Amino acid sequence: MALQALQSSGVTFRKILSHFPEELSLAFVYGSGVYRQAGPSSDQKNAMLDFVFTVDDPVAWHSKNLKKNWRHYSFLKVLGPKIITSIQNNYGAGVYYNSLIMCDGRLIKYGVISTNILIEDLLNWNNLYIAGRLQKPVKIISMNEDVTLRAALDRNLKSAVTTAFLMLPESFSEEDLFIEIAGLSYSGDFRMVVGEDKTKVLNIVKPNIAHFRELYGSILQENPQVVYKSQQGRLEIDKSPEGQFTQLMTLPKSLQQQIHHIMDSPGKNRDVEETLFQVAHDPDCGDVVRLGLSAIVRPSSIRQSTKGIFTAGMKKSVIYSSLKLHKMWKGWLRKTS
Repeated sequence: MALQALQSSGVTFRKILSHFPEELSLAFVYGSGVYRQAGPSSDQKNAMLDFVFTVDDPVAWHSKNLKKNWRHYSFLKVLGPKIITSIQNNYGAGVYYNSLIMCDGRLIKYGVISTNILIEDLLNWNNLYIAGRLQKPVKIISMNEDVTLRAALDRNLKSAVTTAFLMLPESFSEEDLFIEIAGLSYSGDFRMVVGEDKTKVLNIVKPNIAHFRELYGSILQENPQVVYKSQQGRLEIDKSPEGQFTQLMTLPKSLQQQIHHIMDSPGKNRDVEETLFQVAHDPDCGDVVRLGLSAIVRPSSIRQSTKGIFTAGMKKSVIYSSLKLHKMWKGWLRKTS
């Protein structure tokens, strides 16, 4: 599976992981503290490490973590593991973050998500939140033998490639493709207006082309709809209506439904397949797909950020937002200098 190429045995990450309950179906770390980024996030040594822990039983996991790491939680800890899990699962994007934690001399934040909710997001893009993180290079620290989860991780990568194809011209470079893929989960994200460096996607991709190639190379080689000239770093795809219809029909369910909602005229009552057939013949097919992505990402990012005020606590939320705005300001100064 393509994701295995990015597994890490990093001692730093494993030492940090040892501070948490062990019952994890998947644990990974991502961001500028792991993979070098251009721009204001280039200080890798001091960058915060971003972890995600996937757990089969969130109530049991939070119960153990509250005993081990009581101080990681905001005031919500007094409500107990069942309420914390309810907030995790039912609000935002299905993930509960504890932020600005000092652990083994490194500043970290970590998100906890249910295995079932993650699998749903990977397959259907209900929120395209953690699924979006996993479309970019990450370091997998531990992963169990859950066949369903592994298949969903692979499906998510293939869906990212197909979606990017629909928004690209007939011929393009590897870098063009990876920029589209890295930007999928930022489409419509309100944080790209306030709080994030506007060149974030480019800063992620440009120093990490080799890592993106590791992640997606085998998928591109095996895809019957693309001619992948890996030596030249160029790709050619089928942009005929028939080719685009095939791609649209394999998109995640939530994205198909959003496209249907955007394009289905009142009173016509067409099914999703009919709408996708129409979109496949539309010269603005790529723009419609982008609108569908935004319709998923925008509300998800707003809900998750609002939830973060409560899960992190007001003080940490202000500090974290200040750090983001400072990074955004540094990026603007660098761009104008």
